[in-house]
Amino acid sequence: MAPRILLVLGPLLIGVFLFGCGEGNSESSSPSAENLFESRTMVPPGSFTSGIEGPAVDAEGNLYAVDYKRNRTIGVVPPDGEASVFVDLPEGSRGNGIRFDSEGTMLVADYTGHNVLAIDPSTREVRVYAHESRMNQPNDLAIGANDRLYASDPNWSESTGQIWRVDRDGDTTLLEAGMGTTNGIEVGPDNETLYVNESVQRNVWAYDLSENGSISDKRLFIEFSSHGLDGMRADMDGNLYITRHGKGSVVKVSPDGKVLREIDLAGKNPTNIAFGGEEGRQAYVTVADRGTIETFRVDRPGRSWRLRRERRK
Repeated sequence: MAPRILLVLGPLLIGVFLFGCGEGNSESSSPSAENLFESRTMVPPGSFTSGIEGPAVDAEGNLYAVDYKRNRTIGVVPPDGEASVFVDLPEGSRGNGIRFDSEGTMLVADYTGHNVLAIDPSTREVRVYAHESRMNQPNDLAIGANDRLYASDPNWSESTGQIWRVDRDGDTTLLEAGMGTTNGIEVGPDNETLYVNESVQRNVWAYDLSENGSISDKRLFIEFSSHGLDGMRADMDGNLYITRHGKGSVVKVSPDGKVLREIDLAGKNPTNIAFGGEEGRQAYVTVADRGTIETFRVDRPGRSWRLRRERRK
């Protein structure tokens, strides 16, 4: 059915309005009917401690974040249910970034124990996946399509940081030292780019990522003039969503390093972000000063959501 054209005549204005027939791709046309990039509070403020971090979504759509109700826990928020404690971490451990591997195992950065922990989602058994005494405090995690982990490793007191690789057998490799305060870290949707930001220095760096997990060709992706940087995640088109600690926003940056938009939050100290929902277009942001999770719709699915779909084929 062809579009209909309506001419509206008036003494000062002639308007031409096009009315479509309603056909076309539902994914591309649906955002116009949605309230995209408008944040709302998902769980009651104060449900989590100020240490809330590490949002991650499993294959069933459950959302996880650390420090629910009390420190040293991981909380779970089901798609249609109330939040609860999923697991208590061992004495001496404290969680931060969370990721899921291709088998559904939860991998957690344990910054006080200098570990990456592995949690069986069925038994909830916690074990040490990797230990590295040379780590300052493993902070955030990224994961490649081959299940290799990459960990940011800041030293907050000295405003320095490192990047580590953690292979599937638990072996650790120092990829770079002498950086600024490394924090947010992500693998791009091409699985050939690694992004790392520095919170205090407000830089985001990009590296070429080889098939064997080595990095090269370090280059400045984008820098900011104010406010800290925290966790970040990519969508399937390679746009980076970066949490702005102290500014109370999430900034969306294009693959060529251009700011596309900034999403305002109710809280001022977002710590990390993840994507989930049925279409992979729901963003979840952990917010430390409110002890809650804020959420908003985006226009394109998250890279991690697409990776889960590809793994299940």
